[in-house]
Amino acid sequence: EAQCRKFRPRLAVMTEEAAAKELAIRLQDTSVKVLAGTDALVDAAVIPEAETVVTAVVGMVGLKATLAAIREKKRIALANKETLVVAGELINELAQQYRTPILPVDSEHSAVFQCLAGEVGNPIEKVILTASGGPFRTYTMEQLQTVTKTQALRHPNWEMGAKITIDSASMMNKGFEVIEAKWLFGVQPGQIEVVVHPQSVIHSMVQFEDGAVKAQLGMPDMRLPIQYAFSYPDRVCSSFDRLDFAKCTSLTFEQPDTKRFRNLSLAYEAMFRGGNMPCIVNAANEMVVTAFLRDEIGFLAMSDVIEQTMGRASFVQVPTYDDYVAMKNDKGEPKYKIVSDGSSTANMSAKELGKYVRPYSIVKANNAVFDGYTFAKAYYLYPVPIRQMELLSPDRSVNNSVLYQNPYWPSKTSEPAIE
Repeated sequence: EAQCRKFRPRLAVMTEEAAAKELAIRLQDTSVKVLAGTDALVDAAVIPEAETVVTAVVGMVGLKATLAAIREKKRIALANKETLVVAGELINELAQQYRTPILPVDSEHSAVFQCLAGEVGNPIEKVILTASGGPFRTYTMEQLQTVTKTQALRHPNWEMGAKITIDSASMMNKGFEVIEAKWLFGVQPGQIEVVVHPQSVIHSMVQFEDGAVKAQLGMPDMRLPIQYAFSYPDRVCSSFDRLDFAKCTSLTFEQPDTKRFRNLSLAYEAMFRGGNMPCIVNAANEMVVTAFLRDEIGFLAMSDVIEQTMGRASFVQVPTYDDYVAMKNDKGEPKYKIVSDGSSTANMSAKELGKYVRPYSIVKANNAVFDGYTFAKAYYLYPVPIRQMELLSPDRSVNNSVLYQNPYWPSKTSEPAIE
């Protein structure tokens, strides 16, 4: 409401219908029109007087609006990772067809973009994306088993929204950026490298075929890449903090640990496999991040569910737009059917479900994700009706951390009474 009153846009769009109605009532003394839903996002993206469309909504919900803006030949300032992760090939083809520029807003991709200025015709040997390492960079596997969402939401360098902050902690954010870089800069997966740089001063680098490396440095402040996307090809004077080399006396680099942070390797695997696999990974990640933020799944278990989903989902080598949107419901949320084990469990009794659900299982029921014991506690020991249920990991241990961090589990050997 405050933003609408300050900037007086012609149109404001909310995700939920109820929220839109409430906002409309509050703004009825203004000329701001309030709408809700994916189609309303499209309306906002194609407003005739808009020259630049900033795609910054969280998740895949922004895909349709971005495609519409490209067709209207709007300049796209891309801050939404999922658009290129999910449908990079489709976006690139359409942008070339309509000769629509796509300018990166993400700090890492903006850094690469700035490094490429003046380098037309000079082949890229390698794109080097930097990562802060997140709040758990130095944590052991044992420590990661018990981390909480409160800890994960404390990023050491950047202030971001909840979803992207969790993605940063798990390094899925960096995995998505790797996939984005492929489509933004026309490089092959083997040409994209990730290096951990805890100070977040070097935002990314480009290595050329003669061995020279160009880097973009600056304070960890998103205002600069946002401004550059608007002002390009010009630079506009700003009052942002300047990098002080008298205080910045140490820049360090590390290799990412994909054993502790498996999401990065899963993203690389999805990129190499291509097709709709990045879309599958994105949908699975949205599911597990939501569950983690609700305290329904452990930090390490997120990677396990994503990997399970990659193995179970229907792979499409040459996906169409319909294949992409098939992963979502009408609200733009993941449908999650991709993680079913193939058995029909939706209408089973609790006793029948007990034959399938073991303590280490990961279960989705009534749009929430549980480990096996918590599921048994909620749906077998107590008479909670089951509207829908899917078994994500039926037969083997998904992640021991689910067992160890569960406060209701009395010991490592006991099991709940779900027989």
